[in-house]
Amino acid sequence: MNIARTFNNWRKYRETVSELGRMTDRELSDLGIGRADIRRVARTAVGF
Repeated sequence: MNIARTFNNWRKYRETVSELGRMTDRELSDLGIGRADIRRVARTAVGF
């Protein structure tokens, strides 16, 4: 089960990075996120 959980967390991380990456700088700014912070936010979101 650990492998399945790890894979699901990785998939959620990649989806989050992808979704945030498609946002404009203005939309990210409205959320209080800088473009350089996307990966950190994604890691935090999935618990890495």
